[in-house]
Amino acid sequence: MSTATGRPVRPVGGTGLAVTTLGFGAGPLGGLFDPVSDEDAHAALEAAWQAGVRYFDVAPHYGAGLAEQRLGAFLATKPREEYVVSTKVGRLLVDDTTIDTAQPQQDFRDGLAKRREWDFSAAGVRRSLEESLQRLGLDRVDVLYAHDPHGREEEVLATGLPELARMRQEGLVSAVGAGVDDVRMQLRFARSGLADVLLVAGRWTLLERSAGEELLPECLQRGIAVVVGGALNSGVLADPSPGARFDYAPAPEHVLAAARAQQEVCARHGCTLLRAALQFPLRHPAVVSVLVGVRSAAEARAAAADLAAQVPEQLWAEVEPFALPPRTAR
Repeated sequence: MSTATGRPVRPVGGTGLAVTTLGFGAGPLGGLFDPVSDEDAHAALEAAWQAGVRYFDVAPHYGAGLAEQRLGAFLATKPREEYVVSTKVGRLLVDDTTIDTAQPQQDFRDGLAKRREWDFSAAGVRRSLEESLQRLGLDRVDVLYAHDPHGREEEVLATGLPELARMRQEGLVSAVGAGVDDVRMQLRFARSGLADVLLVAGRWTLLERSAGEELLPECLQRGIAVVVGGALNSGVLADPSPGARFDYAPAPEHVLAAARAQQEVCARHGCTLLRAALQFPLRHPAVVSVLVGVRSAAEARAAAADLAAQVPEQLWAEVEPFALPPRTAR
């Protein structure tokens, strides 16, 4: 299937939703690592829309609500029936005038003056959605994820996911799941029987393939859709130069070396590492979309072009030996 603009779409399990294979990851709109102006944020969104992107993923965490506000202002200009939007629960935002937004707040710059407070309770999940809808200016979102529940997975399994499932039954959302970079945790969420879709962050990439051993086959068997975030592993697969990030921190030398080896293979085939990295996740049948975080119109257009370009089939086998060992083996 494809959108009217020709961008491919894939169904999200049996939910009735379909998402474009290229999704817009709105983390940069909240100032992830570096600030983004209102003008650049809007331009990036408009360029992605013109390229056929119709799936947009955001979270309260991104700029403490700034990304949701910016995305909502943009989507107000578009027909509601033409796009799918997901946001996340688990962090409530509380006004805090003591916060210096010019200083990094959990990797975000120039966000809103709000304090993040963890809450995966039933009431907290519902409050989070209500406040996200206000920031987005929408009456509903399509997908809700439990966000980054490191150290809180028991609460998510006991109260968070069950409440999300009740909200789905009530028709407040069409699909629910979790977004986290922990494969073992995602396996538990998949086996709970409550998730329609899982956002797998940074664990099914050209370089880091830990999700391929158990999680993706489990999702395929259960009919759970997988959205891949962090396909560039925080940037090292865009440019494995010294200082590149991997998992939100400076990449260790062995990671840089592996990415460079993959880059050399790509170059031999007339392909960029970035292009291969964007296309790789979609080669698995469980994956329905790859989220790309962009901060400018040029980056949005480039991502769309890279995802549509041809990659020689032989390349995939040649880069595989340079992938990192699964995390369970490290």
